[in-house]
Amino acid sequence: MKVYLDNASTTKVDERVIKKMIPYFKDNYGNASSLHEKGLSAKKAIEEARNIIAISINADSDEIYFSSGGTESNNWALKGIAFSNRHKGNHIITTKVEHKCIMESCDWLNKQGFEITHLEVNNGGLVDLEELKKKIRKDTILVSVIHGNNEIGTINDIEKIGKICREKGVYFHSDACQSFLKEKINVKEMNIDLLTLNAHKIHGPKGVGALYVRSGVILNSWQQGGGQENNMRAGTENTPGIVGFGEAVRLGLNKEEIEKMEKLRDKLIEGILQNISEVKLNGSSGKKRLCNNINLSFRYIEGESISGMLNQHGICGSTGSACSEKSLEPSYVLKAIGLNHEMANGSLRLSLSKETNEKEINYVLEILPKVVKKLREYSPYGEVK
Repeated sequence: MKVYLDNASTTKVDERVIKKMIPYFKDNYGNASSLHEKGLSAKKAIEEARNIIAISINADSDEIYFSSGGTESNNWALKGIAFSNRHKGNHIITTKVEHKCIMESCDWLNKQGFEITHLEVNNGGLVDLEELKKKIRKDTILVSVIHGNNEIGTINDIEKIGKICREKGVYFHSDACQSFLKEKINVKEMNIDLLTLNAHKIHGPKGVGALYVRSGVILNSWQQGGGQENNMRAGTENTPGIVGFGEAVRLGLNKEEIEKMEKLRDKLIEGILQNISEVKLNGSSGKKRLCNNINLSFRYIEGESISGMLNQHGICGSTGSACSEKSLEPSYVLKAIGLNHEMANGSLRLSLSKETNEKEINYVLEILPKVVKKLREYSPYGEVK
């Protein structure tokens, strides 16, 4: 049996999305900057996708800029705001549990003379709103807080964070790659100035994302060239990818699909905790956790070993973020929520999709206890009873 539970890394592209994309490879393959029939057809398709995405977050279509994905959008948001607002200040606030591309961008900005404050989080991974208020200074220009955490699934209250930032006159950016379509996002009601989205976490194609930029926000262009994306992001548009992104958003996730993922998520969590000893659930629970995320730490064994042995049984999981999985260092996210080296190293992330079914969850609950038991028999600590 094959079971794919690594949907936080990427999802299977919906067949309906592929069908929508195909004509823009075969027939409507024109460059969207060209003024002939094929070019105009491509341009129209891009604008239709832009409008679909804008409506999904209650934005205006001219506030949506396409990119190559979440990493580019996050880089653009932080670096663009930093350099275009340097006359106002050089202080940026983020957290200790952001996606790696935010952490690396902040490290780079620090080397360029910007001061970075990394907020602590509680043991569930949530930001302390009172601490955020205290850290905002007169020279603070941006707060960037992830919405749904890519490793532990914790959902921050971006509406309250947005309200704080708006009252303080500070730009607010959120990385919503994992939460998009799973959680309600209304950029106007939530006072969001910049929002990062991508396609391949929502059954769309890889290599395409978007950055929402509220009208009036001062943001430097990302790259120069032909003037695409309203002179904000030059380069020939990835028309098939953008069309696929728009279709994935149009299809969306309905209430039943989200509730189904929550039900299967909880069944898997409860089954693991009941049938395996010395295991800890990482992150928040209930409504403060993404509907598809499970992150667990197993004492006495390494997550990499668990993932590898599960793969031998046809089960695909991960030890954390796909962008960091090849690193031998324990997850900085898990360390930030208080796990020691051993428990952080023993982590396993299982992430569901709308296609995950109960039969697959039952199979994992059958195989995982056997895998853990076998690995612990080889552990230098001996088998755990």
